[in-house]
Amino acid sequence: MPQSFKSVRFAKSVWLTDHAIEAMYKRHVTVAEIITLIENGDYFEKDKQHGWIFYYFPARSDNNVCAAIVIGQAIVIKTIMVNWTKRSNLV
Repeated sequence: MPQSFKSVRFAKSVWLTDHAIEAMYKRHVTVAEIITLIENGDYFEKDKQHGWIFYYFPARSDNNVCAAIVIGQAIVIKTIMVNWTKRSNLV
């Protein structure tokens, strides 16, 4: 599994932590889905460097799929979640 790829949307490299790769495996999330998530998902910013990107995949029964990210010189995906709901108290 690749541990990084380039995002057209953000014009940055995207890195997957070991924890994110393990979470993908446990939740049966593919690299193709992660790319779709990053390029097309809704972004919810916690602060200038931290946030969540989430996306609804019609073929999945465990939506929303969400990536917790850190944005710097690259986008670092810290973990992958499913059945994610944006809560109003996240900020």
